[in-house]
Amino acid sequence: MSKQAMREDAERLVREAMEKKGVTVKQGDTRIEATCGKCGAKNRVTAPKGQLRTKFACKECGHKQDTL
Repeated sequence: MSKQAMREDAERLVREAMEKKGVTVKQGDTRIEATCGKCGAKNRVTAPKGQLRTKFACKECGHKQDTL
C-alpha cells in the first residue's frame, strides 16, 4: 500500500468517525520539555491551555525558574 493510499484511507476513517459523532476532540494542557539553566537536566512541565510560560522547579537540583 502506498503512502498516498494510506493517507487517503486515514482521512476517510477520520471523516466517518466525525460523522458518527463518536469521537470527541478536546484541547488539553500543554507539555513543555524544559532544560534547567543551572544543572542542564531535562524537565517535563505541564502548562494550562493557552499559557506559554510557567514557573517550575528543577527535579534534580530544585532551582526555581520560568520556561521559555
